[in-house]
Amino acid sequence: MTTTAARNSDRRISPVFVGILAVTAVTGWATWTGFAEQPGVAVFLFVTAAWIVSLCLHEYAHARTALHSGDITVGSKGYLSLNPLAYTHALLSIILPVLFVIMGGIGLPGGAVFIERGRIRGRWKHSLISAAGPLTNVLFAIVCTAPFWLDALDGVPADFRSALAFLALLQVTAAILNFLPVPGLDGYGVIEPWLSYNVKRQVEPFAPFGLLFVFALLWVPSVNAVFFDMVDAVLRGLGVSEWDTSSGWSLYRFW
Repeated sequence: MTTTAARNSDRRISPVFVGILAVTAVTGWATWTGFAEQPGVAVFLFVTAAWIVSLCLHEYAHARTALHSGDITVGSKGYLSLNPLAYTHALLSIILPVLFVIMGGIGLPGGAVFIERGRIRGRWKHSLISAAGPLTNVLFAIVCTAPFWLDALDGVPADFRSALAFLALLQVTAAILNFLPVPGLDGYGVIEPWLSYNVKRQVEPFAPFGLLFVFALLWVPSVNAVFFDMVDAVLRGLGVSEWDTSSGWSLYRFW
């Protein structure tokens, strides 16, 4: 009975996550209705809160897939509660990704949950655990852009439409960046089980710096231009125009 109760509590949704959802809902309503005196403030809070929700779901997807793949310790670590404070590096998982959004409008991936890989058997399972996070960003992007590619924007307020477009941009950038085969990112985690032992040993020392390397590259104008051309192409395919995303970016940076 005690073990069962403990397992149930490990998977109970955290009040912290519920609070973030509440902020998302209230500020989304304020953006939709124009309730806020400064629409940019409402858009900023709505997009930021929704972005944190997506970060929580990203990490939850990793943990949940790991649980079903053999790592039964993820529950006791708090990873199934959707509590961002339970992550291995709360700074990397939440604070830095939010700062990246504020600084450059880029949905850079955050830190990671700690998966006990030794408990998991099979290369496909390891790859799927790594892929689960960015696939969540893909799903989030599809949901955000649904009104655009379903041509269901009649009656949608302009500010809310722009906020959705900018949020979609963040999800697309996060998905693309996460799938890069760079050590320390999920894309490398997908291919790592299929690499030889010697290659993995040579790459391992660079893993802690992979995210910083990607961030630095994005500050190179030519690389930045190519990257955002790719992002824009994906968004255009989903029915989101450049005007929508730029309008959302302008509202988000209300200051």
